[in-house]
Amino acid sequence: MAFVLITGMLYLALCALAFAAQRSLIYPAPHAEPAMLRDQPGFGVVPLASGLDVDRFYLPAPPGAPTVVHFHGNGEQLLEQRGFGQALGDAGLGFLAVEYPGYGASPGSPTEAGLYSSAEAALQFLREQGVKPEDIVLSGRSLGTGVAVEMARRGYGARMVLVSPYTSMVAMGQRTLPFLPASLLMRDRYLSFDKAPHVPIPVLIIHGEEDEVIPVDMGRTLGPRFPQARVVTVPGAHHNDVLERGGQEEFARLATFALDGT
Repeated sequence: MAFVLITGMLYLALCALAFAAQRSLIYPAPHAEPAMLRDQPGFGVVPLASGLDVDRFYLPAPPGAPTVVHFHGNGEQLLEQRGFGQALGDAGLGFLAVEYPGYGASPGSPTEAGLYSSAEAALQFLREQGVKPEDIVLSGRSLGTGVAVEMARRGYGARMVLVSPYTSMVAMGQRTLPFLPASLLMRDRYLSFDKAPHVPIPVLIIHGEEDEVIPVDMGRTLGPRFPQARVVTVPGAHHNDVLERGGQEEFARLATFALDGT
């Protein structure tokens, strides 16, 4: 009886620890000094409803071309999106990436609501630049796919690209710590699987077949939930090299879809 009691208490303590520490695991936020980006071309800030500012990187689109609004992964930061944005710019697209609260040089602490607030502020910034709703392409990678799906659910974007998406953060918690009740403990849930049927726009999913962080089966499961989605898997690609391993073919696929939906 004493063994059962002690085991139960230890399990409850483990649940409490997981509940308290989960955001440090979900958001291993890299940091940067403001001087590293705020005086460089394309970088600036957008204001949040909370009164804080978050950083953004913006390359205007050529006349009549779409703009890709990109939400990065949990181990990335805004500085690392510049090369991706410049490559899309070379392909004839505009590009906007926004930082998350508590990431890079942006103040605050990351939460699901905070990431959505940054995303919506970025989209408002884009409207202020005169970009039409039909010229906005949502893009997310890893953690950022949940942000992109929520923005699409709210009615933003004419198309959406998801690179290495998960079905939900709850499912990721269950996969990472299967002995804990993730459905009860997760504070930031990112329920893309539930939201997908309510996203009518065309979706392109690209997922590495050897992804060791978010299994390719999540991308394959999520795809059919959208009314209009195409799932492309990349042989030999892992979590952090899916576009790179796919080479020019996968990047060209992404850029072509962003340009005209094909």
